[in-house]
Amino acid sequence: MHYRQLGNSDIKVSVLGLGTMTWGHQNSESDAHQQIELALAEGINLIDTAEMYPTPTHADTWRTTERYIGSWLARSGRRNEVVLASKIAGPARDPNGQLHIRDGLTRHDRRNIVEALDDSLKRLNTDYLDLYQLHWPDRATNFFGQRDYPYAEDTHSTTIEETLSVLADQVKAGKVRQLGVSNETPWGVAEFLKQSERLGLPKIASIQNPYSLLNRLFEGGLSEFTHREGVGLLAYSPLAFGSLTGKYLGGARPEGTRLSSVYRTFNRYDSPSADAAISGYVQIAQEHNLTPAQLALAYVINKPFVASALTGQTSLAQLRDNLSALEVTLDAQTLAQIEAIHQRIPNPAP
Repeated sequence: MHYRQLGNSDIKVSVLGLGTMTWGHQNSESDAHQQIELALAEGINLIDTAEMYPTPTHADTWRTTERYIGSWLARSGRRNEVVLASKIAGPARDPNGQLHIRDGLTRHDRRNIVEALDDSLKRLNTDYLDLYQLHWPDRATNFFGQRDYPYAEDTHSTTIEETLSVLADQVKAGKVRQLGVSNETPWGVAEFLKQSERLGLPKIASIQNPYSLLNRLFEGGLSEFTHREGVGLLAYSPLAFGSLTGKYLGGARPEGTRLSSVYRTFNRYDSPSADAAISGYVQIAQEHNLTPAQLALAYVINKPFVASALTGQTSLAQLRDNLSALEVTLDAQTLAQIEAIHQRIPNPAP
């Protein structure tokens, strides 16, 4: 296992991190504990979760993932071995959705941040988080696969200045070590950095955004922040919901997979152009005696702006396959083949 500095912080994270959003839907508490045990045995130290997990969020299951992690921490006593990260939900995109989370008024204001953080700490059986992240922006902008900027008025949005001030208080109180954003845009990152500088408040150390062979948009406007401002990328969906393994090609929905159960209507990575790109990447993997997961993960973790790639898995076998990507070095020929597909079919799944 290799470790990288999380932005400009004093935290080092494993280049593969443990994603947890299936714990509570597809994975039981026992499954979750087994994944944590194997991950730590193989050198993973970063566990990433969120108050709303598992996803998709439901009134009867939200908070379950944090509880599973908390029960393992209480039983194992190994809190000091883990870089623990969680996230506060943002405003619901659907007016009728997410009403189970603080009555649907999930703004990034003082009331919500303090309540959400304190509740997460209780569920996780810890008195601090190494990283606390804003799950998505409190303003209207394009994220979660939305290509077009909405040009919507933000009459009820909490200002970044207020959000940062409240988060700074949580750092000062010892509840949080570092701050991060997620599903954020270049303007948002720039504004967080500007306000922290202006107000003398803690800087964000990380951004958790999608990054994979199917979605390399981070390279265009955000990667320079990692280089010049020290905001490390925690890359989520590096396997694009498992689609880069090739298991969903041709409309297949293997029993027990995400797209055959809780995500039946999910289509972020499901399009003719995405299928064409995936087929090409699977073929490259086969030509080089790699699994498709090894190829996709090796590509992501070898990017200099990636602090850690967060893998989601529902079985120990999948976790072991993901871990095997650490042993893969992609040569110039393989990288050229990948670039040829990207030039032909760029970013089919934002």
